[in-house]
Amino acid sequence: MHNFKLSGNSFEPRATKLYESSNVINVGKTERIISLAAGAFLYSASAKGKQNIIKKAIRYGGIYFLYRGASGNCPLTAILKKQEFEKHSPAVNIRTCFIVRAPRKLAYDSWRKLEKLPRFLKHIKNIRVTDESHSRWILRTPGSMPAIEWNAEIIDQEEGRELSWRSMPGSRIETAGKINFADTTGGTEVNVLITYRPPAGYIGFALASVVNPSLRQMVERDLSNFKRYIEAKAIEFSHDPE
Repeated sequence: MHNFKLSGNSFEPRATKLYESSNVINVGKTERIISLAAGAFLYSASAKGKQNIIKKAIRYGGIYFLYRGASGNCPLTAILKKQEFEKHSPAVNIRTCFIVRAPRKLAYDSWRKLEKLPRFLKHIKNIRVTDESHSRWILRTPGSMPAIEWNAEIIDQEEGRELSWRSMPGSRIETAGKINFADTTGGTEVNVLITYRPPAGYIGFALASVVNPSLRQMVERDLSNFKRYIEAKAIEFSHDPE
């Protein structure tokens, strides 16, 4: 099975973080005025009386605020925001293989009808199909947390054998999945890979720490539900009179 590569930083030559963080205006007009006033006050206060290490610290603080107000740039803010943006949330990767006692076409068709997936994928609250390749998914979150929604697209499919999907760019959560169906003795071998990753940044990281442990268990349980669902369908169809 192929792995899904979610967002990440590619290597490229770059300047130091301090340089990159000191060439943008990231301080508003009001903050600049306050910074200038605070910088002038601190610098003036540091010049009075006997000089010591505390006075030096106050002077450097004054110089920093004067620079912040005059230039409109705060390197510290830029660095912190950049680190927040680059902080990737841990992903949930579920990979499994199992055999269902059912024909391959039945197993594939049951999964391909996306709007009916919540029948056995209980971690999915709802799927609304918008066209042949696009749909709107709602993730069921634990406890009282609000549901998470995203748009998804089918990126590859082979009738009766394979289906791949992923979240659309800009979605609140990154997800991708692939499922393969192959004939085997006694039924159909099903290979599944599903990946979820909440948004980058500290909010996404905190969300992942709450959602991920429960999500992994829910998805694994849902795949067992899928096996039982398809096998029950196969028995139902085998008993149908022609």
